[in-house]
Amino acid sequence: MSESQRPRIGIIGTGAIGGFYGLLLARAGFDVHFLLRSEFAAVAERGLVLNSAVHGALTLQPVQAYRSAADMPPCDWLLVGAKTTSNAELAPAIAAAAAPGGKVVLMQNGLGVEDELRPLLPDNLHLLGGLCYICVHRAGPGVIEHQALGAVNLGYHSGPASEPAARQATAEEGAGLFRAAGIDSQAMPNLDQARWQKLVWNVPYNGLASLLDAGTTALMAQADSRALIKAIMEEVVQGAQACGHAMPDGYAAQLLAATARMPDYLPSMYHDFAQRRPMELRAIYAAPLEAAARAGCAMPRTEMLYQALRFLDERNSG
Repeated sequence: MSESQRPRIGIIGTGAIGGFYGLLLARAGFDVHFLLRSEFAAVAERGLVLNSAVHGALTLQPVQAYRSAADMPPCDWLLVGAKTTSNAELAPAIAAAAAPGGKVVLMQNGLGVEDELRPLLPDNLHLLGGLCYICVHRAGPGVIEHQALGAVNLGYHSGPASEPAARQATAEEGAGLFRAAGIDSQAMPNLDQARWQKLVWNVPYNGLASLLDAGTTALMAQADSRALIKAIMEEVVQGAQACGHAMPDGYAAQLLAATARMPDYLPSMYHDFAQRRPMELRAIYAAPLEAAARAGCAMPRTEMLYQALRFLDERNSG
């Protein structure tokens, strides 16, 4: 891909996810623009810092940083790394920063996040989902700690591309941007299926880490918590299947084995809870519970986890 062919990329929400992928894309030669709010001054002064177990210590300085989306140049691709809890308020910023016919990628966890944002965006924007398989967190203003993994898979949700081939080609174009930056990426033909597949890991580990104040290593080491994780995983697989989405054979066992090989990791919901930020309960718990219920599938363990997390979230919010 020549310099003249490289699209302009905007990052909406320069936290752990947006900062990680935006920094690697910028270092690969892409024209990347970062929207920041509370961390603008720190990043404008010191740049973005990535401490990565995979890529080493990297710094992006200077950073094309903005306090307002209205000040950003029109971006061909917008990567939304903010939490799902702020999507509605971010919609005007996305519309302001997107070039006509731009592609918006929600690099977020959970189910149905694109459905809720779509009515708030201009019809001429393409909307895609991005599934990030990564162990990463924000350590301070403009400082990102990356422990493992990093792949991101894209699936088309809605927009001007109406034919299946055009939708898949748009997702493939996005995946190609990440691959050009050395990031493993694939275009997924079925976004809902891909989101359910990611929920099989996110539902047990995000919730139990927050409730039990434990990272993945401790959760996997104790027999009862490991058995509970497996049971919740299998329940989410059943929910996905009830909604018409095939899951790989032995998927729960595969994820358990992969997690056992990972370095100790505290999922994103743990950090949100610890820092008294709203937890992404709608996208990760309520939406899949509702979808499974409509398909006639009960998920009692997931429901109990959701109820307990709602208690914590409401107490945190005051």
